[in-house]
Amino acid sequence: MSSFISLPLGVLLGFKNFPGRRTIIIILNTMMSLPTVVIGLLVYSLVSRSGPLGGMGLLFSRAAIIIGQTLLSLPIIISLVYGAISRIDRRLPETLTTLGAQPGDIFIMTLKEGKIAILSALLAGFGRVIGEVGVSMMLGGNIRWYTRTLTTAIALETSKGEFELALALGLILLVISFAVNLSLHWLVKDER
Repeated sequence: MSSFISLPLGVLLGFKNFPGRRTIIIILNTMMSLPTVVIGLLVYSLVSRSGPLGGMGLLFSRAAIIIGQTLLSLPIIISLVYGAISRIDRRLPETLTTLGAQPGDIFIMTLKEGKIAILSALLAGFGRVIGEVGVSMMLGGNIRWYTRTLTTAIALETSKGEFELALALGLILLVISFAVNLSLHWLVKDER
């Protein structure tokens, strides 16, 4: 979810100069180091009964977790994509336009040009959310069979003294991370 929002915004920041661009970049860089508990608290205040989105019943739901984790990874992915795109020759879009490329084609070619760095940005965003406990716990409530994630289950089992189960869940999380990393490695390897 975050990738679909972050990629176009990172490309836009990387190629377009507009008023407020530097301010947006500073805010994004600041948000990259924002503690997860602050993001959880912010989203909690929005989706709780007394919040502006309280009537939607999002608190302690999967949707709330998705919103929180999306906000958690957005600044990282946007900033890293921006960094990748800003290193691409600025003449690329002009050249493609001269050759008759449409805006969608220019966007795709830009992504292809910065593919390795963009995949690294997506991986960094994934890394930020895969091990997240605080946002998931605050917004999802760790409800069994509904909003419990691997990380919240690990925290719960550890607090109950079930270290073997927590370790097994941790190994599952490690395998998932390894599989995602390996898949991206194969994608990048084919480009070299």
